[in-house]
Amino acid sequence: MVASTFWGESPRVERLMRHVGLVGKAGRIYRRKALAGNPCIRVANNRIELDAPTRPNQQWAGDVTYLKVNGQWFYLAVILDLYSRRIVGWSLDRSRTVELTTAALENALAHREVEPGMVFHSDRGSEYGAFSYQQALKRAGITPSMNRPKHMTDNAHVESFFRTMKTESFKGLEFGSMNELRVTLSWYIDNYYNTQRRHSGLGYKIPSDYEQRAARAH
Repeated sequence: MVASTFWGESPRVERLMRHVGLVGKAGRIYRRKALAGNPCIRVANNRIELDAPTRPNQQWAGDVTYLKVNGQWFYLAVILDLYSRRIVGWSLDRSRTVELTTAALENALAHREVEPGMVFHSDRGSEYGAFSYQQALKRAGITPSMNRPKHMTDNAHVESFFRTMKTESFKGLEFGSMNELRVTLSWYIDNYYNTQRRHSGLGYKIPSDYEQRAARAH
């Protein structure tokens, strides 16, 4: 594959993507809107406003975004550790369902330890309020937390990640298939964002390094 021209993104990301031969034409990325109220959907209070995390795996947050590729919608669910800003789980699918968000949760749980009292924060969309998702949290020993009504900034860190991902890795690109999109997401999240990209909110530390530093401190 041949690297294409990027619009307004980081030269470092462009260089890295060219080096590994990533290509594609990316569609636009849209922020997901919360769904209308549903009596079958469970809601929870906002618990992340009470205390800031002091180490990894104390507070996670998740959200879903739209990705429009060659006229077709795809949906990306991510889970972010609020201590290190590391993406600890993600899932991509053609449908916006509770199975999508559950897959991201299972991905996170497969390689992360759940701290006692861990909180998972999300908006009030049906993918997170659904009984099956809330039961998955309960089985894992995770306490649910949700945005306050009309306070979309309660999940600002995940929203910030989506904006960063759009700017650095997708704007102006095209993808020939869902698999190409998945490969680029894997490269950006797992090999670049988590392990190479410096984060201003962490004092310009890399998420993986920030977690290792916390482990040494404890």
